[in-house]
Amino acid sequence: MSTTADAVTFSDLSRNPKSVAERAARLGRLRVTHRDAPDFYLTAADREEQRDESLTTASRIFLALMKHDPSARALLLAMPDVFPWARHLSTEEVRAFTVELVNALSDAAELDLDTNAQEVITNWRATAQIKADHTEYKEALRPTSGNFDPVKVTP
Repeated sequence: MSTTADAVTFSDLSRNPKSVAERAARLGRLRVTHRDAPDFYLTAADREEQRDESLTTASRIFLALMKHDPSARALLLAMPDVFPWARHLSTEEVRAFTVELVNALSDAAELDLDTNAQEVITNWRATAQIKADHTEYKEALRPTSGNFDPVKVTP
């Protein structure tokens, strides 16, 4: 088996599945590395169901906070603590980021759309990064000129 305490290779899994499964059960979650494919985790179904339920609960709490406080003051105040780069966003941008992120977390919890939340964070972080660099931000605000024909995409 591999030398990392919480990981095994795909070869380890195929050679000794019972031992790997027992290890995963003991640890709760075990990373399986694969040379030619993305890594994956081996975990017990009940543990994964508990993680899903935790995400659902947290998501519903955030949605309820926004419902009962339309200004979402507590969430807005917390965003720069969670995402330090958010300080480069305007108040309205932080509000839009917060609403978009809470909705994406809800989609992750309720619809199993796991990539949306990371996409929201990545996009808003990129906006903050541009705004943090004053030269790049000034350039981004300059009017553009040229041909804006539709982009042709080839399969």
